[in-house]
Amino acid sequence: MIDPTVKIGKNLKIGSNVVIEDSVTIGNDVVIGHNVVIKKDTFIGNNVSISDATTIGKYPSSNNKMARKPSLSLQPLVIGDHVTIGSNSVLYRDTIICSGVFIGDLASVREKVMIGKESIIGRNAIVENNTMIGERVTIQTSSYVTADMIIEDDVFIGPCFSSSNDKYMGKGNYTHQGPVLKKGCKIGNNATLLPGIIIGEKAIVGAGAVVTKDVSENSIVVGNPSKSINA
Repeated sequence: MIDPTVKIGKNLKIGSNVVIEDSVTIGNDVVIGHNVVIKKDTFIGNNVSISDATTIGKYPSSNNKMARKPSLSLQPLVIGDHVTIGSNSVLYRDTIICSGVFIGDLASVREKVMIGKESIIGRNAIVENNTMIGERVTIQTSSYVTADMIIEDDVFIGPCFSSSNDKYMGKGNYTHQGPVLKKGCKIGNNATLLPGIIIGEKAIVGAGAVVTKDVSENSIVVGNPSKSINA
């Protein structure tokens, strides 16, 4: 089902049971798989591929227990040129996906997120709201990128990474701030980063490390709690 207000470019390839709501814009040479839902006002650039059973431009929801309820006054989702989005993924409104980004199957990207050019969001990865991701970033399979996080250019994050932004776990007495990952740093698989810490430029966090304090640039840290092993 395609709403009559939808603007469609040239050479659209579309699967079965696709729903495209009102005022969506779709560029040239776009491929949309089966059972895709594209919510209203979404902008899709040229040469974009959206795989089966994916939802694009979703509004967030909440319940009474949530301390920080999501805004319902959100801008449309914007997807740049040459973006690939895997099957069974969910992308929310008020997010910008820049050109050349790859998003794997089963990924979730929340509202008010920026993903820079040529970055990779791996299979089953979660990117929470109010997060900035730079260019050429790799976030591998099943990683959890918390809300209010900053990831600069050329960062590598291994599989099953975890991060947090609430130092006191729901008490409501802490300004939420996720970790800050500076340009070119590398985070090993299964590493855990606590709220508000800064990983310096080109630093390396070893696999399985639990990082509780800032890591200086060019350092290497391992263990729980993590400690430097620089010579």
